[in-house]
Amino acid sequence: MEIARDRYLRRLIVRKRNGKPKIITGIRRCGKSYLLFRLFRNHLLAEGVPEENIITAALDDIDSRHLRDPVKLTEYVRTMAAGKGECYVLLDEIRMVPDFQDVVNTLTKDRNPDVYITGSNSKILSSDIRSEFRGRGDRVHIYPLVFSEFSSVYKGENAWKEYTRFGGMPETSEMLTDEQKIEYLKDLTDHVYKTDMIERYGIRKPDELSQIIDSLSSSIGSLTNPMKPADTLRTKYRSTVSDDTVNRYLNILEETYMFEKAKRYDIKGRKGIGSPMKYYISDIGLRNAQLNFRKMDMPHIMENIIYNELRSRGYPVDVGVVEIRRNENGKRTSVKPEVDFVANKGDRKYYIQSAYMIPDEDKRKQETRVFSGIGDSFRKIVVTGDDIYPYTDERGVLNIGIRQFLLDENSLDM
Repeated sequence: MEIARDRYLRRLIVRKRNGKPKIITGIRRCGKSYLLFRLFRNHLLAEGVPEENIITAALDDIDSRHLRDPVKLTEYVRTMAAGKGECYVLLDEIRMVPDFQDVVNTLTKDRNPDVYITGSNSKILSSDIRSEFRGRGDRVHIYPLVFSEFSSVYKGENAWKEYTRFGGMPETSEMLTDEQKIEYLKDLTDHVYKTDMIERYGIRKPDELSQIIDSLSSSIGSLTNPMKPADTLRTKYRSTVSDDTVNRYLNILEETYMFEKAKRYDIKGRKGIGSPMKYYISDIGLRNAQLNFRKMDMPHIMENIIYNELRSRGYPVDVGVVEIRRNENGKRTSVKPEVDFVANKGDRKYYIQSAYMIPDEDKRKQETRVFSGIGDSFRKIVVTGDDIYPYTDERGVLNIGIRQFLLDENSLDM
């Protein structure tokens, strides 16, 4: 079964032979190797690149163990590329090679091989890339399957119900039973991600890390700062953890791509706002597994899925804050309601509200009231959990159901 990852494949294709190493990042098991070794390699072959001009090494395989020496790896690639014209070098799990940045820089300077690397998110981080390659790296970040990708291979009757429960880790799409999926997702959280974090960062109290993940998973889409999970640990688990330690855990969860944070943005003042901020998990199935599939909070689950969709489409995403001044009983007051998401790309901007249920007109007005205080002409959208025919209301607000929003690549511009 082949899963199309067209968004990311296009991003690799437009970066071909641009003189920079291409670095594919993302949470472990989200499909980095599949994108590079299968989809991108097939693209090269279809474009007429001779198979012998595509040099590959899966450095976590036992057969490639001898190539984990940086000098031997460099010599191997140079030997394979000699006299062949334009070559492409695909290196999976480059973190297995000590001083890998020197290998990549050396091969890039050779000009002939076009270099592509992947690495486990806990080993190849965006901050490492910036420091090691000094801005020369060209990063393509990928996410677990978004709903449209998941739906393209799902064979059951209710893709949305399945997706909101088990998420989009690619391997779950090949499993037949719910028990298999639950076991797989729990194994990822307990024995892959947490183990990586503990070993890489020298975490001495794994229970604290797990409790922080619990706290964030329970409050996706809620405003959070280090004080909040710290207080939760102290009151619920009788922990003595410090605010600084909690902040370190939060940074680790970001660096390993398990969670992302959305900062608040003052729409009228056009400036960022500091803490608190919102955290969203990279895959909703991981969130549910962490909580043992309890607390199926559908409004916040849907909000997290919309966030991941926007990020997968390539949009930076903030939480909008709008100050609205009004007179009440002769007194001038102000309120600061939130826009769930402000998505930007170039000169385009979109304001998006996630509303799981809109049972009546009063609720619809409540959800859209914040738009009235923005005062610009950028697109304003309400995404609802209901299946509705998309329409634009009298105030120019697009109302659209969640499935159509996720399945239509152009839903932001309908």
